[in-house]
Amino acid sequence: MIKLKQAIVVEGKYDKIKLSSIVEAVIIVTNGFRIYKDEEKLALIRYYAAETGIIVLTDSDRAGFRIRNYIKGAVKNGKVYHVYAPDIYGKESRKEKASAEGKLGVEGIRKELLLAAFEKAGITASDAPPNPDPITKADLFELGLSGCEGSSFLRKALQKHLHLPELLSASSLLEVLNTMMTRETLSQLVDSLRRE
Repeated sequence: MIKLKQAIVVEGKYDKIKLSSIVEAVIIVTNGFRIYKDEEKLALIRYYAAETGIIVLTDSDRAGFRIRNYIKGAVKNGKVYHVYAPDIYGKESRKEKASAEGKLGVEGIRKELLLAAFEKAGITASDAPPNPDPITKADLFELGLSGCEGSSFLRKALQKHLHLPELLSASSLLEVLNTMMTRETLSQLVDSLRRE
């Protein structure tokens, strides 16, 4: 179990139960789209963002990304970290059928994969030093990951290779890449993906 100073924002109570067995932290449940009208919950999220920072960990489906983006827009002050659950297809054991997109939610993902997702986002029990030479949008363009023919296909191949959700925007991908690797490592990885 890892202890985190940041509060974690998840969609549902089963996500909270799952995370409680993995991390020791304040866990705030949005209750799905109810967060849109829950001013008290939003105030709590804003408080933690300003005081300790918040970690947003929603499902990798469209609904999860809508909630994630809503929270990102609602928090004006403080630090918001994004942890992305990998795209894994299946159904949670407590449910009769899979979700509309067929992806497992946070509650259904194995502990090791969730811990790896935290690590990819640069979130560990102790703060990692900031990257002195971050990957930029210009680097993504230069490597063919944005703004040119075939960039969408190459970006999706990279996301699949790194076990990141397919719905990540180029900007979100940039944030995640900067917590995972250097510019040189990214360049080598893109070269190898092109050769496959």
